[in-house]
Parts: sequence; structure tokens; C-alpha cells
Amino acid sequence: MNITFEQLRQIKHQLPAGSVKRIARELHIEEQAVRNYFGANKYENTQLIGRHVQAGPHGGIVNLDDTRIFDMANKIIRETQLSNLVSS
Repeated sequence: MNITFEQLRQIKHQLPAGSVKRIARELHIEEQAVRNYFGANKYENTQLIGRHVQAGPHGGIVNLDDTRIFDMANKIIRETQLSNLVSS
């Protein structure tokens, strides 16, 4: 799956507090691996999981070979939006 780096960062910014921890816990990976997936530059002995960036407009094109983190982030965003609608 290809997405621009800018779009990937927009998804990260839509996540509510605690989402990185939740994604890491549910996928049994390190929190830093989740942060790195969304563009953090700290690799401190953490493998970058399923993401490759190619130079280009809007921060470049990100090829996601492993979409588990992406899918979980979108699930959390949908849950948050639904919760906000119900409580309105």
C-alpha cells in the first residue's frame, strides 16, 4: 500500500492520547516501533516495521508492506469518531 508521508502523519495526529501504547500492546511490539512507523527518527535498537519511504512530494511516498499498525490506527480513529457522535 502506498500513502504520502504527510497523509501518514495526519493519521497519527488524529489518534487520541494513549493510542501508541494501545497499538503496541495489541500487536505485541515495542512502542518505539509504532512511533517510528509514523515517522519518528529514533531507532534506538527498534526495528522499523513494514514501512519504506521514497523521496517525493508531500514528504515522499511511504510504501507500507505491513499494514497492521496502519489498520489498527484507523480502527482507533473510527472508534473515537463513533464515540464522539454517540456522546453528542
